[in-house]
Amino acid sequence: MRILAKELKKHIGEKVKIQGWLHKKRLLGGLTFIIIRDRSGTLQSLVKEKGEVEKLRGLQIGTVLEITGVVAEDERAPGGVEIHEVGIKVIVPVEFESPVEIDKPLSHDSDNLDTLFDHREVGLRNLREQAIFTIQSEVRTAVRNYLRANDFTEISTPKLLAEPTEGGAEVFKMDYFGKVATLAQSAQFYKQMMVGVHERVYEIAATYRAEPSATTRHMTEFQTIDVELGFVNLDQLLDVTSGLLNSVATDIWQSCEGELNMWGASKPVLPEKIPSMTMAEIHEKYSAATGENSVGEKDLRPDEERWVCEYAAESLGSEAVFVVDWPRHGAKFYHKFRDDNPEIAERADLIFRGIEIATVSMREHRYEKLVQQLKDMAGGNPEDEGFAHYLNAFKYGMPPEGGFGMGLERLTARLIGLANVKEAALFPRDINRLAP
Repeated sequence: MRILAKELKKHIGEKVKIQGWLHKKRLLGGLTFIIIRDRSGTLQSLVKEKGEVEKLRGLQIGTVLEITGVVAEDERAPGGVEIHEVGIKVIVPVEFESPVEIDKPLSHDSDNLDTLFDHREVGLRNLREQAIFTIQSEVRTAVRNYLRANDFTEISTPKLLAEPTEGGAEVFKMDYFGKVATLAQSAQFYKQMMVGVHERVYEIAATYRAEPSATTRHMTEFQTIDVELGFVNLDQLLDVTSGLLNSVATDIWQSCEGELNMWGASKPVLPEKIPSMTMAEIHEKYSAATGENSVGEKDLRPDEERWVCEYAAESLGSEAVFVVDWPRHGAKFYHKFRDDNPEIAERADLIFRGIEIATVSMREHRYEKLVQQLKDMAGGNPEDEGFAHYLNAFKYGMPPEGGFGMGLERLTARLIGLANVKEAALFPRDINRLAP
């Protein structure tokens, strides 16, 4: 029966069978050591018999092997155990040298990223690269656990649409049996519709934006954690978002400490309730601290996002901060505006370790007002197929509701400390890359 690397300590003194990939070969004092990788980690084997060593001649990293031998304790070996009395069976020989190093950390310098991504199908076998996506998988699990514990229902919404759901950002268009279809820019309309069904819903799925942005924070295809819930106000919505980020950080430092340590990641400092600052307050404090005047601007500069996180960490005891009191400028037609000041949107951006990772907002749930905002702000026709079904959800009763979209890759990158969001994408897509 096959034994995994992580199980070896339970079988000290026993003869076992291991199957996996040749991860590294090394000669030390005339002895041959091989490292085998399987889905659970790596293990070391000491190969003494010349006949067994000969089986490895000319074979490269990635060769698929079956190893039999006796498990022995050795504190010098990875995991404190290694395999002795080794017998080798070559299942799939590899004679081609890998284009990237599997057994050493790969460079993530900005000028090496193209090389990193060009050989992604092999480079992901590197343990440090693999760790990114082990962590990301646990982030997904932590998100689901938190939302399920708070009565959310997971949904799956269409990604082939007849009309753009939000407008603004460019959309990808395609032929759909003689009709024009677009790839979904977000799950926005559908998740709002579903509040009238389940009240609390979420989805983790692909989002597509045909924006010509070549930055460290943008991709044309990315994963969004979409959350929507009813019977809430903005403060309650921020509490849910705070709780989610705290829960994810706590969970992954329990389940992925080893992988996080590979990257030198530090656990975020986050209070139970993430603090809020108004945009005007940030502009004023930033301008006073840096001499760069941003007072009156309708958005935050990228350097302001970095600055406000440094300020929040030092002065508020939090590596994340909500930016509130956003001006009406740039708002979507479905956003809700304050009844006492319609020039301010009931919206917040969650800035975490220098980058916005989520936009949180209340939605306009009153049918007549929503229809008017569609006409006035977006020039939309309520009778158009792209809007009619959406509006019906409100026509037939919708409570005060809101939600947020959080980028999975951005969140992963911030937790680990990666500089470019593409480093946290398995096979990144941007304006220049469609392969691998």
